[in-house]
Amino acid sequence: MSRASRQPAKLPPPPREPDLDECCGSGCDPCVFDLYEQRLERWRERCKALQSSQDQRS
Repeated sequence: MSRASRQPAKLPPPPREPDLDECCGSGCDPCVFDLYEQRLERWRERCKALQSSQDQRS
């Protein structure tokens, strides 16, 4: 087993959550919080894939 495969996968940082004052409150579609949720879901999927890939190499 190579040394690189024993190291845990480095996960990307999570997306930054918007501040409450970044939402204008006018019902925009998509709202900054909708976009954040989409980015957060993609981040979770990416982290899960990286961890799964790491597990398969172990």
